[in-house]
Amino acid sequence: MIQTNSDGGARGNPGKAAIGIILRKENEIIKKYSEKVGIATNNIAEYKALIKALELARTIDKEIICYLDSELVVRQLQGRYKVKNKELKKLFDKTKLLEESFDKIVYKHISRWDKFQQLADELVNEELDKKV
Repeated sequence: MIQTNSDGGARGNPGKAAIGIILRKENEIIKKYSEKVGIATNNIAEYKALIKALELARTIDKEIICYLDSELVVRQLQGRYKVKNKELKKLFDKTKLLEESFDKIVYKHISRWDKFQQLADELVNEELDKKV
């Protein structure tokens, strides 16, 4: 089973945004990924990070646990919160399509202070700090 920690952030809300992803198996990091994603809100960046994590992970394993520090995104994907924002709905739908690549998928809300979540957050900030 693969585990992902994904994070998205924006400086300004909306503002310049980036994503950071950690892929791991049994607490061993197998991939780190980050990129700028243009101008976005924090919630849009969180969804974009998760989508990229799913795209990267689907070639590695068919069972996945996705750790996110965004309670909103996790609760929406668990069906506990409605998706009211049109832009988030598009990303929600894309995420649901990607779920079909997996035999088992679990979304877990975790503390932003989790060590792997902090690594994903560091990737976001490194990306946002890069000049051009």
